[in-house]
Amino acid sequence: MKLITFAVPCYNSAAYMDHCIKTLLEAGDEAEIILVDDGSTDDTPAIADRYAEQYPDVVRVIHQPNGGHGEGVNQGLAHATGLYYKVVDSDDWLDVPSLHKVMAQLRTFAENPVDMVVCNYVYEHVEDNTTHTVNYRNVFPVDKVFTWEEIHKFLPSQNLLMHSVIYRSQLLRDCGLVLPKHTFYVDNIFVYQPLPSVKTLYYMDLDLYRYFIGRADQSVNEQVMVRRVDQQLRVTRIMLACPSPYDLPERQKNLASYMLNYLSMMVAISSVFLTISGTPESLEKKAQLWKELSEGDPRLYRRMKLFSVSAFTNLPGGLGNHLTVLLYRGVQKIYKFN
Repeated sequence: MKLITFAVPCYNSAAYMDHCIKTLLEAGDEAEIILVDDGSTDDTPAIADRYAEQYPDVVRVIHQPNGGHGEGVNQGLAHATGLYYKVVDSDDWLDVPSLHKVMAQLRTFAENPVDMVVCNYVYEHVEDNTTHTVNYRNVFPVDKVFTWEEIHKFLPSQNLLMHSVIYRSQLLRDCGLVLPKHTFYVDNIFVYQPLPSVKTLYYMDLDLYRYFIGRADQSVNEQVMVRRVDQQLRVTRIMLACPSPYDLPERQKNLASYMLNYLSMMVAISSVFLTISGTPESLEKKAQLWKELSEGDPRLYRRMKLFSVSAFTNLPGGLGNHLTVLLYRGVQKIYKFN
C-alpha cells in the first residue's frame, strides 16, 4: 500500500499539467499519482502516458470517456491504493518543502491513521499577480490529533476546500461518496458530505496547495458560473439532501454551525448567479429553490432567511435583485474569489 494517492483529473491540460505533476513527484516512491485523462482532445493523454512510462512505480494513468471533474475524482478513488487520498487539479500545484513535511507527518500515522489532515492553501491570482493565503490557526489546534469537539468557529473566509484536505481513503469509500458526472462544482460535495464521518483530525500550519485562479475558462470565472448555474443548483440540492447538520450531537455544535454556514453559502451562490442571469426563467428557479427550502426544512429555511449570508441573496423585487448584485460585487472585491 502507498502512503498517499494524488488524483489529478485532467481535461485538455497539456499547457500546464507538467508543473503540477513535477511537484507531486517530489513526494517520492511512497506516493501514487493517478492521472485521470477525462476524454481530452489535446496532448494530455500522451503527456500522461509519458509520465507513466518514465515513473512506472509512481504514476498510473486512467483514460476514460469524458465524465467531468467529479468522475475523475471517483475513478481516482476507485483505483487508489494509498492510505490517504488527495485531489490536485491539473492547473494547480503543491509547495515542495511543505509537501516533504506533510509526507513525514503521514508516515507517523501509518499504523494509526487519522481521518483527515488539513493544510493551508494559497490563491495565486493571475490577473494582478497577487496571492492570498487561507489558514485555520484560529480554528484548529496545530500539530496535534484532535476531534470536532476541540475546534473553534470558522470565519466566513475559512471554508474547507478540496485544496485544504487530505482524507483517509477508506473513509471516503465507507461514507459512500460518489460525485455526479458532467457536473462542475462537485468539490463542494467532496468537502461537505464526509465531514460527519471524520472522527480524528490533524492540522499542519503549512501553505501546501497553490490554487491558480483567474484563467478565463475556469469554472469559477463569473461568466462561466452564470452559464453553468444549473450545475451549481444541482450540487446545492445534493448537499441539502445530505443528513441535516441539526442532527449532529450537541458536542459537535461547532461542526454543525460550520456545515450550516456552508449550506447557506451554497444557496447564496446559486441565488446570486441566478439573479445576475436575470432572465425570467432564472428568477423562477431561484424562487423554486427557496420554496423547496421552506417546505423541506423549516429550521434551515429560517436560519438562511434571517441569520446568514444567504438572507441578502433573496431580497424581494427588482430593487432587491439590484442590491443582491451590489453586495456580491463588494464581497468579490474584498475576497477576490473569482
